[in-house]
Amino acid sequence: MIQTPYYLIDEASLLRNMQKVAELRRLSGAKALLALKCFATWPAFDAMREHMDGTTSSSLYELRLGREKFGKETHAYSVAWGDDEIDEAVGYADKIIFNSIGQLERFAGRAEGISCGLRLNPGISTSGFDLADPARPFSRLGEWDAEKIAGVLDRISGVMIHYNCENADFDLFDRQLAEIETRFGAVLERLDWVSLGGGIHFTGEGYPLEKLAARLKGFSERFGVQVYLEPGEAAITRSASLEVTVLDILDNGKQLAIVDSSVEAHMLDLLIYRQSARIEPDRGDHSFMICGKSCLAGDIFGEFRFEEPLKVGDRLSISDAAGYTMVKKNWFNGVKMPSIVLRGTDGSLRVAREFGYADYASSLG
Repeated sequence: MIQTPYYLIDEASLLRNMQKVAELRRLSGAKALLALKCFATWPAFDAMREHMDGTTSSSLYELRLGREKFGKETHAYSVAWGDDEIDEAVGYADKIIFNSIGQLERFAGRAEGISCGLRLNPGISTSGFDLADPARPFSRLGEWDAEKIAGVLDRISGVMIHYNCENADFDLFDRQLAEIETRFGAVLERLDWVSLGGGIHFTGEGYPLEKLAARLKGFSERFGVQVYLEPGEAAITRSASLEVTVLDILDNGKQLAIVDSSVEAHMLDLLIYRQSARIEPDRGDHSFMICGKSCLAGDIFGEFRFEEPLKVGDRLSISDAAGYTMVKKNWFNGVKMPSIVLRGTDGSLRVAREFGYADYASSLG
């Protein structure tokens, strides 16, 4: 058995998402770029590459990784490019997207030869978390003023509009896109391409994929633009788990099971957004709080029910552990970082990467 903890990427589940991505591309004419800010575990790229058009990034390192490990079309975005980054970024990118008009004016001359874009902030979003809301008051993410954007249209060929966050509601997507069309139509009709960003959960169970495809195709035809989507979670949802082992059992008024992993270090988004992990099927007569092994008091995966009492040595599988996990994992407390394991469509397991003390030490000096 492979030593826990490890992230287990299931290629069969990943391919189910990829088939929906491919179908949306076929029906709509839109292109799909993997959002590396969500998932950048490149050993899995071989299972994704033929179903997507390339990658989109939020930093120089993500950009380089996309170019070198995924290939195909590469979009470069950053909230702020540095003088020491811009030339290298242009060398990797097919399109570069500036967050502000100030950045565009500063660097457009050094980006000659590739397509330049600007982030457009429509002032609306689907986010339920202020922390993640790109339309929050005083947001630094993109330009809001249509007149100001119109003033630099001679310098750009497209815009990126990222305003969906965990949006599984097609009708909400439709309404908000209609509002964007009304407010920014004079800008959109003068562009060559428009990225509608990520956050649309079109690979979810029961999502009306055909309606989305028709809406995207209509948008593309109305404004004469190539539409891009930037799926992150949609590309990899429910395709990976975090495999852990129970190290100790305590009873402090509740049954507690401590595992060889850490929420703080290995599933940080759960702490950031105060969410519980998922362990399935989560039923039975025995309730346990599953706890991480770091010294953080709140290092808790959640409370779950089991058919039998847990005991030391039991293995647990924490589901839906791909998005915003491996890209955020860290060495808090020096807790062993999970290995990366891929399960092929034939059921075979391949350890793509293990981490040890040398990786911990080298990250600190």
